[in-house]
Amino acid sequence: MVLFRATEATPAVPLAGVEQWMTDALRPPDPATATVEQVAAFFAALPPPDATALTTRHPRVAGNLDGVPTALRYAANRAQRPDWADRTFLALDTRGDGRAAEVIGDLATAERVAVLVPGVDDTLAGFDSGHGGVLRRAPSWQARRLHTEMLRVEPGAKVAVIAWLGYDPPEGVRRDAFREDRAAAGAIALERFVDGLVLDRPGLAVTVIGHSYGSIVAGLAASRLSPQVTDIVAIGSPGMGVDDREDLGSPATVWAGSAPNDWTRRVPGLRLFGIGHATLPFDPGFGALPLPCEDVDGHDGYFLPGTSSLLAMARIGLGDDAR
Repeated sequence: MVLFRATEATPAVPLAGVEQWMTDALRPPDPATATVEQVAAFFAALPPPDATALTTRHPRVAGNLDGVPTALRYAANRAQRPDWADRTFLALDTRGDGRAAEVIGDLATAERVAVLVPGVDDTLAGFDSGHGGVLRRAPSWQARRLHTEMLRVEPGAKVAVIAWLGYDPPEGVRRDAFREDRAAAGAIALERFVDGLVLDRPGLAVTVIGHSYGSIVAGLAASRLSPQVTDIVAIGSPGMGVDDREDLGSPATVWAGSAPNDWTRRVPGLRLFGIGHATLPFDPGFGALPLPCEDVDGHDGYFLPGTSSLLAMARIGLGDDAR
């Protein structure tokens, strides 16, 4: 049951360098108020040399602002991390716990995109190594495993996978992890990020995969996500913030799976006075389609090669039925 829902989004942290951005002679839009469409229209109206120069002057804003052309965001984020020059990032913020959104595959030609939303304890410091030094927990590693599996299932498929650490997950399984404030902020950021992905690409299909606390982010965003989000997947989920699939308010197909020994199975499926995340989505009463996870070990094993969960997520990302 859900009693006294009182979730509020944690206030968004302004983009680094936004003060200088707002005083630029080209008069770029305010990142705090401009829509994705307004940002895109501003850049479309700029002569290409001006757009490149603006990005060069303000890489920390341009590299993280949804609506800025993809190629310019890649360039801006390479400028921030020259040691990652061979990688493609749609977001990169090194402040605090950090933010990152890495694209695996060719986003420009992709017909289907999967966006992975990680959970508790994920930070930029562990983006490649995994929190606690456990590689299978690393968002970039998980994204690469899913991309590889999609191409194994369908060689030559035009797909991309994005490891989206675009919000500030809670630190540890403590008070913040049982509340939804951070998930609510993440949901707003996820909605805007997806809007940027599908802008002027009506044929692009998007799958959102939330792991652990990331599934709460996906659940809170579900009703506002673009209709081009065809599937939402919850794995190792402590709840999605609602009692059943219909309450998500999304036309997307919803899938949920949990390893037999995932600790989140022991989380009470309720929400009381702002604490807890409501029904566990793998519960048949929730109404999600079952994601095969019988051979998955623990809370962090869903992306291991050879598992039924990885194969199922690859098939969903390709637009197939994973049952």
